[in-house]
Amino acid sequence: MKVSIEQFECLEEERVSIYCHDDQSNWVKNVKEAALGQVVVCGYKANVMYRLNLLDVFYFEVVDGNRFIYTQKDVYSVKERLYEFEKMSCRSPLFRCSKSMILNADKIDYVRPSLSGRFEAVLSNGEIVVVSRKYVQDFKRSLGI
Repeated sequence: MKVSIEQFECLEEERVSIYCHDDQSNWVKNVKEAALGQVVVCGYKANVMYRLNLLDVFYFEVVDGNRFIYTQKDVYSVKERLYEFEKMSCRSPLFRCSKSMILNADKIDYVRPSLSGRFEAVLSNGEIVVVSRKYVQDFKRSLGI
C-alpha cells in the first residue's frame, strides 16, 4: 500500500482521498471513521452540554420546531437547524431521508419496502425510520444500491 500526503494552502478545504479495490474493507472504514470522527456537534441534555461525535448520531430530527439528535441510548436537543446540520454532515454517511429528518446510513441494520414507494429502515438500536418517496434515490445512493 502506498501512502502519500500533500500539504496545501489553508484557503482550501482539507480532504482525504482513498484509492482502493474494495470500498467495504476494514481499513477503508477505519480511515473514513478517523477522518469524519473529528466532526463534533454539541447536544444538550438536562442543562448539560455534551460533545457528540458525528458518527455516533443515529439521526437528527425536527419535531414541532424543536431539534433533536438521537444516539444509541440518548436523545439530545441541539441548536443547529436542519439545513445547518445537513451542511455539517454533507461528507459523512448521514443523508436526508424526509422533510424533517437526517439519517445515518451506517446505523441501518436492514431496509424493507413500505407503502407508496417509501422504505422503512430498521436501525441497529431497533428503531424504525421511514424514508419518504422524495428521498428514496438519495437513500439508495448512500447505501450503494
